[in-house]
Amino acid sequence: MKGYINTNTNNVSIDTDVIAQYAGTVAVECFGIVGMASVNVKDGIVKLLKREYITHGINVTVSENMLILDFHVIVAYGVSIMAVSNNLIENVKYKVEEFTGLSIEKINIYVEGVQVID
Repeated sequence: MKGYINTNTNNVSIDTDVIAQYAGTVAVECFGIVGMASVNVKDGIVKLLKREYITHGINVTVSENMLILDFHVIVAYGVSIMAVSNNLIENVKYKVEEFTGLSIEKINIYVEGVQVID
């Protein structure tokens, strides 16, 4: 499903992959986020995704022009998960709403792993 922005003269359609790409880029810029995670439920394996596959760690759902974002992330070792989560929510909510013109109903964060940063 796509997000739609209705203006007086035009309708704009935004693909969920575009929203996921932008939200992922914003998320990995947040302090304490190492990257997005890909989860293989069958094997229980979590893998850090490269930048070009960042959208695989994000699920975007559009419901009545409201967005629900699910992030599967890997956080840096030694940081407060609560602080990192709050920072991610604030940054993503502000920037994605400004970028798309759509409101965010909910952001779910799934911490799939912890990694030591050199």
